[in-house]
Amino acid sequence: LAGSVWMWLASFVGMPVSITNAVVGALVGFGAIVLGFDTVHWAKVKTIAISWVFSPLSAGIVAYLFFLYIRKMILSRSNPAVAIKRHAPFLLFLVGVLLSIMVVLKGLAHFNVALTSAQNIGLDILTALLVVGVGSFFMAKIKLDSGRLHDQLVYVEKVFGLLMALTACAMVFAHGSNDVAIAVGPIAAIVGLSQHGTELSASTPLPSWIIFMGCAGVIIGLLTYGKKVIATVGSGITALTPSRAFVATLAAATTVVVSTSAGTPVSATQTLVGAVLGVGLARGIGALNLSVIRNIFTSWVVTIPATALLAIMFFYIMRAIFS
Repeated sequence: LAGSVWMWLASFVGMPVSITNAVVGALVGFGAIVLGFDTVHWAKVKTIAISWVFSPLSAGIVAYLFFLYIRKMILSRSNPAVAIKRHAPFLLFLVGVLLSIMVVLKGLAHFNVALTSAQNIGLDILTALLVVGVGSFFMAKIKLDSGRLHDQLVYVEKVFGLLMALTACAMVFAHGSNDVAIAVGPIAAIVGLSQHGTELSASTPLPSWIIFMGCAGVIIGLLTYGKKVIATVGSGITALTPSRAFVATLAAATTVVVSTSAGTPVSATQTLVGAVLGVGLARGIGALNLSVIRNIFTSWVVTIPATALLAIMFFYIMRAIFS
């Protein structure tokens, strides 16, 4: 309840707050104050807290360096249309590898399909080649109006729009597998305890209606309050074009993949915001809206104590009502 209320308020004002921070802050505050300081697994909390700094910083650095590469090798060339055609297969292959790691391999793991390292690599390459083929097919349908520099840059941005759609799918999958799972986690724990007594483990069956509820909540939230958060990330931090947005989503997806592979929990929200900041910084500090960035960082810091206080307050209110 505390996490939901805080996320609703943040979405209402358009702040991209991490649901990871909200739920963890509520659990830690409730556990430490109501149940006792020793009931919190502080080592796990420390690991999660480190990721709150590590994920946006890493994504920002990757986005910064990758945008410099895109600008030097494609956007700043005298014939950018020729340059994008030369680099597109590599970019498509890179996107295909990320999609395979984030979607295909994770999806198979949930169906208990165990693959060897060689099979994983083979599936990665096969998926990447499939993405290269499909992407090249749709790229061939994009027409170049003329050889003028302006028309070439318009063509390049359309190609990056195609690439961005693929990386956006990977980021959406990351949100579903990470943030939505965190949101329904406490509910799954309550249901598991009510059905299986005091014993609760990772192997406890998860009712399908909980998954459906999480999916429905994502769709309803996007249709209602998503527009304000989209505006903040899409245009409030810095002006984004398809090429810049592609770099941001690719950097964020890469950071999520690497961090997840290393066993480090990361916030997809903070990672993507960090990547957008990195792209803006590569264009100069003047390209960033510092007031929006200040508000975002402030909301991140305030989220932890706010949700902790809300959780404690709701607990005592409910105990007073139902006791």
